[in-house]
Amino acid sequence: MTGSLHEQFGDIDIYLFDQLLKGRLRPGMRVLDAGCGRGRNLVYLLRAGFDVSAVDAEPGAVRFVQALAARLAPALPASNFRVEAVEAMTAPDASADLVISSAVLHFARDRAHFEAMVRRMWRALAPGGLLFCRLAASTGLESRVVPLGSERYLLPDGSERYLVSEPRLSALTRALGGTLADPIKSTIVQDMRCMATWVVRAPG
Repeated sequence: MTGSLHEQFGDIDIYLFDQLLKGRLRPGMRVLDAGCGRGRNLVYLLRAGFDVSAVDAEPGAVRFVQALAARLAPALPASNFRVEAVEAMTAPDASADLVISSAVLHFARDRAHFEAMVRRMWRALAPGGLLFCRLAASTGLESRVVPLGSERYLLPDGSERYLVSEPRLSALTRALGGTLADPIKSTIVQDMRCMATWVVRAPG
């Protein structure tokens, strides 16, 4: 059973799987994975008939996802999967019902880069669309992270990340004109790092 589940869902983020269980992801929806990596969140979506597109700044990652799509959803054109930075995506405005950003935003160089990525993804959302983000946060680790400048920090696990707080995400939600689809969830991993799940609904 475990093997068949992995074949169906791949290594999907458990919090994105939660959105699927809540009925917010439906076959036929237009999905844009902004910073797709090797497509860990796309296996089920490709299998289930979603209209998937994706971008990543790493050419090797995009080639991998193109091959994955050719195998699981051969009707999708290879041009749906492009080598592009998130803040400079060519996706048309209001063209996606769901935008996924999984473990991408905490690689921002500074606040301007972070907000450029968020606002570009937000522009791609259709009215009533959903922005799903997983990103590193400072929640619960405020006294254990070391400032490096430009809102980047050294975490206890040795990684360097751009960090946000829950109040910052709440304020950004209001600035975008969106509403939280779920409360912001922050998961602390053995006092070494924290990941926040931020799910925002665009106005309909």
